[in-house]
This record gives sequence, structure tokens and C-alpha cells, in this order.
Amino acid sequence: MPSGTTAGPRPVRIEVAGLTKTFGSVRAVSDLGFTVEPGAVTGFLGPNGAGKTTTLRMVLGLVTPDSGRATFDGVPYAALPDPVRTVGAVLETAFHPARSGRDHLRVYCRAAGLPVARADEALERVGLSAAGRRRAGGYSLGMRQRLALATALLGDPPVLVLDEPANGLDPEGILWLRGFLRHLAHDEGRTVLVSSHLLAEMEQTADRVVIVGAGRLVRQGSIAELRSGAQGAGTVLVRSPEADRLAAVLTSGGLSAARGDDGLVTVEGASPADVGARAFAAQVELHELRAESTGLEELYFRLTAGQEQYAAGTPDQPATTSDRPTAPEGATR
Repeated sequence: MPSGTTAGPRPVRIEVAGLTKTFGSVRAVSDLGFTVEPGAVTGFLGPNGAGKTTTLRMVLGLVTPDSGRATFDGVPYAALPDPVRTVGAVLETAFHPARSGRDHLRVYCRAAGLPVARADEALERVGLSAAGRRRAGGYSLGMRQRLALATALLGDPPVLVLDEPANGLDPEGILWLRGFLRHLAHDEGRTVLVSSHLLAEMEQTADRVVIVGAGRLVRQGSIAELRSGAQGAGTVLVRSPEADRLAAVLTSGGLSAARGDDGLVTVEGASPADVGARAFAAQVELHELRAESTGLEELYFRLTAGQEQYAAGTPDQPATTSDRPTAPEGATR
């Protein structure tokens, strides 16, 4: 970030191994392990009460685990020689309302031993230069989120750990954040770990995801890897002017084929190659043949089903509450 800098920051890998934390009778995090690689945006996902915020606090040395460890290239946060130049974090936004955004950043610069010129550079990076001299108390929630991100960037760290950074951003701001995080990871080689409940946005932003539930790891990997593991043989959508005959051919071959509108046939438990081969053998004309893509939202709900701390009810089904003990407010978000 400093003027004249051409090389990106050194790559740093986050490794979480065996993290466990109990608050009283509540096991907030249990034997949790995952990795966050440089050069990628990793989404950290899970229901409320899954232990996400507790985990991030342990990663940043703000909460002491009962067991396990979290390291940055093998070094715990508390042992980093210059943590502000290694890790930038946003867990919550807090500003003196009478202080300008620029002065807020300058205070942090002085506390961290950084040149005060970094304040203006950080404001420019997050698009707040024009508002830098305004009081932070007059900032919108979205502007406060940008100021918090600017604070995390002051030390030009190779690692960013962000908890719900899109809260309060309007659609334009969310689009900006998506491009910004991907630029930091892909173009500058930084390690970006971001917690979010915006699943559709995470699907467009994250290269990899770590999904937790009830304090444990549910799954980690790229969205493509999760999709492949969840779908198995998968669902194929095929469209033909001979849809009835196609459905009959597929059904007679032991596949589940449901006839839809406009020549569409939905086939379960097959691959596009398999369906195409059977249609070709039967000389059935095809106009469309594709695998149905499972979105991150559907994958998430499949993987975390039954692990919600509170499940909302529907008109014909009452709300339910998990029998998992409740941790102190905000401890396991």
C-alpha cells in the first residue's frame, strides 16, 4: 500500500488445528481445524451459534482456546513480531463519533508506529478520501464498514480477517467489496478470510469456503468440490422436441425422468454424457443438455441442516430451538 510499492506482500497461510473452547457448560468450538491459503478469498460460513466469531477471536488471540492452536505460517498471533504488518482484522466497528475518519486512522497509525501518511492512503483505497475529514459519527453504516476496512489495511498486511464486512453496504458497495477482496487476494496475493451470511454474494466472491456447524467443521473446499461431493451422479436437464419419447427411453433404461413444460425432461442420477449417449442411440433429437448446477445456498442448507441454534417456523410447522446449550451473547456467532 505505501507509495512506490510494486511487489505484493509475502504469502502467509493460516492454519487452525484442534481449536476447542468451552464457556461454562457450552462447547462453543470443538476440535476445529481448517486452512486458509494465500492468493484466495475464503468464506467462513455457518448458522448463528456455530462458533464463527469465537473462532475468529481465537485466531486473533483475543480468546484463549482450551486446546488447539491457530497460526500464521506456524506463528500464533500473540507471538508475531509486528502483528499489524501481518494481520489486518475487522471484527466490529467502533469509532469516536466526534473524530474524523482521517483522524481515527491517524490515531491507529501512531499507536502502531506507522507513518501517518498511511491514513490517507488507506482512505483512498476504500473510496473514502472525500469523506475523510467528516466526523465518523455522521457516517452511514456502509461508510463505517469501509473505514473499518481501511483500519485493517493500515499496516499493508498479507492477511485480512473480516467478520461480516458487507453489513450495511448498498448493492453498489457490495459489488465494490467483492471486486476489492478478489483484487487483494488474486492480484496482490493476500490471504483473505471473510465471515458472512450473504450466501449468494459469497458464491460470487469466495474461491473456497469453510462451513462450520455446532462448533465443528462441516466441510471445507472450493464450491466446485462441495458441489461435486453433494451431487454425486447429479441432475441433468435435457430439452427435446421429442420429449415424451426421450422420457420413455430414459425411464426404460432405469433412470428417473420427469417430463416438464416446453420439451424439458429432468433426469435424476445421471450425467450429461450418459443421457446424451442414450438419446443418440435412440436417435432422439436434443436441443439442450446440461447438468443442473447446485448453488452455494442449497449446498449450505444441505450441509448444515439440523445444526441451527434457532430454526424459524412456518405456518404449518412451529419454530424449534436446538437442544445445544446457549453460550454468552455473541460468543459463538
